Amino acid sequence: MTTSPAPTAPGSPSTGRPRVVIVGSGFGGLFAAKALRNADVDVTVIGKTSHHLFQPLLYQVATGILSEGEIAPATREVLRHQENARVVLGEVVDIDVDARTVTSTILGRTTVHPYDELIVAAGAGQSYFGNDRFAEFAPGMKSVDDALELRGRIFGAFELAELATDPAEVDRLMTFVVVGAGPTGVEMAGQIAELAHRTLRRDFRNIDPQRARIILLDGAPQVLPPFGPKLGEKARRHLNEIGVEVQLGALVTDLDADGLTVKDSDGQLRRISAATKVWAAGVQASPLGRLLGDATGAEVDRAGRISVQPDLTLPGHPEIHVVGDMANHPDKLPGVAQVAIQGGRYAADAIKRRITGREPKPPFRYRDKGNMATISRFSAVADIKNMKFEGFIAWVIWLVVHLFYIIGFKSRVTTVLHWMVSFLGRGRSQRVTTQQQVYGRLALEKLGEGFATSKTGGPKDHPQTPDDVNPEQQHDLVGRRTA
Repeated sequence: MTTSPAPTAPGSPSTGRPRVVIVGSGFGGLFAAKALRNADVDVTVIGKTSHHLFQPLLYQVATGILSEGEIAPATREVLRHQENARVVLGEVVDIDVDARTVTSTILGRTTVHPYDELIVAAGAGQSYFGNDRFAEFAPGMKSVDDALELRGRIFGAFELAELATDPAEVDRLMTFVVVGAGPTGVEMAGQIAELAHRTLRRDFRNIDPQRARIILLDGAPQVLPPFGPKLGEKARRHLNEIGVEVQLGALVTDLDADGLTVKDSDGQLRRISAATKVWAAGVQASPLGRLLGDATGAEVDRAGRISVQPDLTLPGHPEIHVVGDMANHPDKLPGVAQVAIQGGRYAADAIKRRITGREPKPPFRYRDKGNMATISRFSAVADIKNMKFEGFIAWVIWLVVHLFYIIGFKSRVTTVLHWMVSFLGRGRSQRVTTQQQVYGRLALEKLGEGFATSKTGGPKDHPQTPDDVNPEQQHDLVGRRTA
């Protein structure tokens, strides 16, 4: 990170073409941008991070199978050949639906982006169901930072257990609890079990990693609820076979550095002593959903999702399209990658039709391509168009589908190589961990937002002039701010 003053990034030159602003570089935003490749528009993609994240494989980064670069290519690199698109790093903090502007900020630098068409695909973050203090001790699984922190915590727990002399402390360090028995939780618990029972079993002298206790908790009565009871039961049985304790009907009521308190279905409270906790139990839509709801009058549900019309636009604002996890569609769509991908492409096509004067598309219809989840190597469950698969066949299907959606030939090749090392052998190619990975997030939170800005040499107290607007619009914006 530079310590010299950073110049204001110049806006793109005016071409007179319609301006499409896309908020978010996830599945919805990226696929929308790519679908506009040949359209006569100027596309601006605003990303909170500089990369596109293939979130379904985050658990493999957390357990040392893959590197973060293989599942998180730079957004600029992905769109480098698309001449009508540019990428801007920043967090969107305001959307003015009347002036049709989006305001983003990064390290004290504020930019205002005017738009003619807007696609909001900001996704969702982890939800702790009102217990945000749990996040200090139980990271979620929504970002590269989360995965690297968990990698440090998981591998670090074994290292500390090797040094411990108190048997109770060894047990606490070698107990891993995953909260949430959806696909992410099941996959995470399964890989921690494989890590302990296969990869690390000969690496230590004072402890036996195979004695590690892996617990999967959920308040629901079954594992993988979206897959149905049959596949859910098969997944539960296989998890038990590989050493995962599945505890259902169990709600987490408290959580701290040493463990967590669980309330069972019979109302009894019990304590689980565990150093490493993983939170995979819920999602909360981006705060932009509520911001848009206040600005447009659209309803926002408890999870922060904004109600959209059947064509993914907001009432009274056909120029605003909301896709992916942020959208509460009348058909009650699931929060999976395919919904975001198809929604992004649909919104892009709708924009191309509007600017060329063609008839609008029929209402958005999600084409369900099924659900898949791995349990361990050579074992998975899949529900594809009412056809249910399990075991090795489902695992092969899972491999092929996920490999297809990894972006970039190089990433696909290295991913296959790392899968071979981990699944055919016992190794994990990404076992590097640092204290910075484990404690960096908490340290930055305690230092506050101003710390990072103060270390960049960039603007601190003086406001930024919007760099994406023309002089007339700058005058109007300054007038609104000082009024």
